[in-house]
Amino acid sequence: MSVGNSESHVLEKAHVFCYRLFDVAAEIDLDAAQRLLALDTRRVRLTRAGAEYLLLPNPPLAVELGRHTLNVHSGELQVDVVGRLFDHGSVSIRLRVPVQPGTQLAELIPLADELYDSPAVDALAMEVLESLRPGIAPALRSGTLWEQSESYAVHFVERLQGSPSAAEVLSWPELAPLLLGETKEARLSERERNDVLAQHFSYGEHDLVVVDWNAAFVYEPTGSIDIPDILEICNAQLLEFRFYDHQLDRQLASVGETLRRTRRRSVPLFRSTDAPLARSVQLTLIEMSEALERVENSLKVIGEFYLAKVYEAALEQLRVDDWKASVQRKQQTLGDVYQWLKGEVDTARSLTLEVMVVALIVVEVILAFIRHG
Repeated sequence: MSVGNSESHVLEKAHVFCYRLFDVAAEIDLDAAQRLLALDTRRVRLTRAGAEYLLLPNPPLAVELGRHTLNVHSGELQVDVVGRLFDHGSVSIRLRVPVQPGTQLAELIPLADELYDSPAVDALAMEVLESLRPGIAPALRSGTLWEQSESYAVHFVERLQGSPSAAEVLSWPELAPLLLGETKEARLSERERNDVLAQHFSYGEHDLVVVDWNAAFVYEPTGSIDIPDILEICNAQLLEFRFYDHQLDRQLASVGETLRRTRRRSVPLFRSTDAPLARSVQLTLIEMSEALERVENSLKVIGEFYLAKVYEAALEQLRVDDWKASVQRKQQTLGDVYQWLKGEVDTARSLTLEVMVVALIVVEVILAFIRHG
């Protein structure tokens, strides 16, 4: 496997997909959104061979959002923008940043470093999102924009000078720095480079996917964007699990504060707040279970094919399963709180009934004495 001369690592047809993902609602009615937006919309479909092993039960809705100007250090770039709406409540804003034909791979690294955390990309994505939200407002349930977001980038290459094989491209020393956006370190250590490139896949001799936590490199001579679409779905799932992890933290803190406040100023017999609190916790659990099911069902794997392997590798690199496990643990904790509250409510009701029975007996005894007095 030859590293070769970096002078020959030339991009003939390539661009960078910059993603910014936002949670805008508890749920989006995609059919309603499509009717509201009317023109320039379509449902996302996976078309590559083996796509039948990945199911999209409710495919995201893609909407063309026109061409916009993105200001970067090197000047102004004209970028095509596409929005993707997911039924679980997230919206992805994708910027298609052009790469000038003839650009060497090493020359792309400074741009990659800028795009990964670019305030200009953030601002443009937010501007486009805010222009989109009013038009789809009737399709949003509990439409509120979460202050946090998720970002990702995909270097999508269709043609390389000399049509190198996947093995040759994987050996290029610029590849790992490109994915990291590393502009200061001249040469990465072998261990760091191996870690960055660990999750790589090829279906044929001349296609390659390298998935890292912050960015991916896709060498796809066919031009199919199925893999970028799959990576976008993974990031949407990550965003939602992060969102619900945050919501559960808030809910647990709120329940704890309510309990501390009510316990200081009430006695067990007159704890009227436990029943409403228990109902609130139960409703949260039901709604969250439904929402998380939509997130998990946004893409289903039914076979061990190439695209499925890429999807599962992306979930691992993005630590989606770790966030999912965190959500499940907090759901369990909230479920335990509900059971405890329910027990407290049942105990209070039983105690109240017992007091009422004793009071009735005492009243009957007193009335009997009065009648026979």
